[in-house]
Amino acid sequence: MENRKRKPRSDALRNRDRLIEAAKDVLGNGGPEASLEAVARQAGVGIGTLYRHFPSREELFHAVFRKELELLVETVEGLADEPEPVAALRGWLHDYVALVETKRGMLGALSMVMAEESKQTYSELSERISTAINRMLHKAADVGHAREDVTAEELLQVVYALCYAREPGPGWRAQVLHLLDIFVEGLKR
Repeated sequence: MENRKRKPRSDALRNRDRLIEAAKDVLGNGGPEASLEAVARQAGVGIGTLYRHFPSREELFHAVFRKELELLVETVEGLADEPEPVAALRGWLHDYVALVETKRGMLGALSMVMAEESKQTYSELSERISTAINRMLHKAADVGHAREDVTAEELLQVVYALCYAREPGPGWRAQVLHLLDIFVEGLKR
């Protein structure tokens, strides 16, 4: 008889999604040393359920980061037909800063175990982000809303620099978003 992998049950998929959401919050705020018991508790499941889905802390971190990055990709790709591309891009960049905030809380663990499969996944998602942003920037330039000499890579480098110029702490996100908004105003023609 052929070994077939069963489709996960719907309750197992819900538990996995709840664990990822809880981990985003708990680990994003508490860093790599945050309690996995707190993640399970916030998700409303037992610690055994957490370990069945994510045998290691690092696997949980990667699942959170991958899900957040996938959501950002879907969002930016869906903005192609926005009538105000610069405003849409500004909103998306605010979401991107929130991802960086979550990632910073997990950075040590993410960098320790970056398997080839994870690197390829992140590389593919990053390429899709760059393509979508370039499309939006070209559209904004074509209709006279933005400068013509800015690329997605340059824009993302600025966001990265703004995010990592300050140590995390109270008011970090508000400061980064304020500086980012000043930069986005500079994109306008």
